[in-house]
Amino acid sequence: MLKQFLVAAALLIGVAAHADCPPPAPDIDPNQIAQWAAHAKDHGVLWRIERDGHSSWLYGSLHVGKPEWIAPGPSLRGAIQQTDLLAVEIDISDPDILASIVKAAQFDGHIPAALQDRLDAQARADCLPDGALNGQHPIMALSSLSLLAAQREGLYVQFGQDLLMIGMAKGMGRQVVSLETPEAQMRALLPSDQSELEATLVDGLDELEQGKSVTQLRRLSSDWAQGNLADLADYASWCDCARNERERAELRRLNDDRNGPIAARIAELHGQGRRVLAVVGTLHMTGAHSLPRELEALGFTVTRVQALPLP
Repeated sequence: MLKQFLVAAALLIGVAAHADCPPPAPDIDPNQIAQWAAHAKDHGVLWRIERDGHSSWLYGSLHVGKPEWIAPGPSLRGAIQQTDLLAVEIDISDPDILASIVKAAQFDGHIPAALQDRLDAQARADCLPDGALNGQHPIMALSSLSLLAAQREGLYVQFGQDLLMIGMAKGMGRQVVSLETPEAQMRALLPSDQSELEATLVDGLDELEQGKSVTQLRRLSSDWAQGNLADLADYASWCDCARNERERAELRRLNDDRNGPIAARIAELHGQGRRVLAVVGTLHMTGAHSLPRELEALGFTVTRVQALPLP
């Protein structure tokens, strides 16, 4: 369920303050932010991409994060200073885009009562009021529940790199653009038929109920924080989400199949003479059809930027 986090952020419903509930995102003291910024380390994976006589940048993000990751490290800070346009998968700060996402996530179909009961039970365990997820597509409801599971691990969508970078760019007066349309992303995220929908729901509920989603997230977030691209590239072997052809096809749809169009959009923006900082989920940087490889196929020189040593 990790790939749905960004879109589900638009739909997440707050929970009550209670010891047994997922903790809400903490309020951060500005002095604490200044301290983190002064000692910020590089996280994630960063590439310089060059074509047409100038450079842009590609950054592998994590869609949830810890408060202490709020400040960019030296390498990312350098990329920000050398770019003038931020490109993200979807700019959910745009009201029109947000409205399109919410509309696309509406659901007028049905799922078996047993699966609905399991969704409702998980929602109650996470302190959501009765009916809080009504009207959402079941996959998006499941994603909202996955976000709440992340909060129990101290990982919050509010501190995900995508949202932080959007806020930073707008604070600097820079343009923010989307690399995908809401419709294209929702086609990738939502199953195309009833049998696939039900199978995906079973898988996702099993992961939540058995704690597997948290185990996956711990490893994914640790790999991201350390820039461990080798283990991220081996994701399919340890995520417990590619056990059969249906699951492998879903993983390709969520990840690989989107990389070609995303790369083409980055190339289009770069070709306009813009210095682009493209921020895309880290798993898109892995595999035979990774974004770096797709950009190389479009004529870019792609160079990974290693973490700079701190003074």
